[in-house]
Amino acid sequence: MGDVLVPSHLLLLFFVVLPIALLITIPPYWMIFKKAGFSPWLSILALVPLVKWIVLWIVGFSEWKPPANRVS
Repeated sequence: MGDVLVPSHLLLLFFVVLPIALLITIPPYWMIFKKAGFSPWLSILALVPLVKWIVLWIVGFSEWKPPANRVS
């Protein structure tokens, strides 16, 4: 009962919890990239840990396109 990392628990983590966590991660990145004028498909890169941080730095410090419905 004290064994946390038994194979059945690892399988549950890998096949149930991890995909749910990944699916929860993608939509916010999708909207951020879309609003910033980048391809929303960049949100798929959020699934790769180191690449996610690099893409966030690039998007965060780049010039964003103004929204199409704003008049300025």
